[in-house]
Amino acid sequence: MGGRGPREDLGRAAWGGGVIVDLKTVMDTAIAPALGLLPANRDTREARVMLLAIGLQESRFLHRRQIKGPAVGFWQFERGGGVRGVLAHPSSWADARAVCAIRDVEPTSTGVYNSLAHDDILAAAFARLLLWTDPQRLPSLGDADGAWSLYLRTWRPGKPHPETWPALYAQALAAVEDRNANVV
Repeated sequence: MGGRGPREDLGRAAWGGGVIVDLKTVMDTAIAPALGLLPANRDTREARVMLLAIGLQESRFLHRRQIKGPAVGFWQFERGGGVRGVLAHPSSWADARAVCAIRDVEPTSTGVYNSLAHDDILAAAFARLLLWTDPQRLPSLGDADGAWSLYLRTWRPGKPHPETWPALYAQALAAVEDRNANVV
């Protein structure tokens, strides 16, 4: 993919069916750089699986703007929901402000919200910080039910689709375990 930047690579990896073909690209261009901006204990295989699974569930890593709604970024954050929550929560606000400073984003709900649709690293960092606000440990690798429960608690989707979660979680797990980083 020579000569192109990570965003162009990510865009070319998506196909019309709505799923990203190469989850490794998502990990390399969004998730890994985002986790590198956070304290080291935020970067675990469990966190990577959750970030991939939630991104697949929310946007299929194709839509940076919600089709019918106000959410933005691959992890589909709303200004008054996840964005405000991460900026205000006692366990995430300091890291959120540090990430904003590094990404040159005003650490306000509006500033972050306006950047999420075009800054995949910021979006991944905020997604990880939202997971960090949950008082329970991240589910063990392979615990799709526990992962679904965490997703419901933290994202609080208006119209959850539990029927798609098992397959998407399995794809995320396979990508992190490096068994099969490509979605078919």
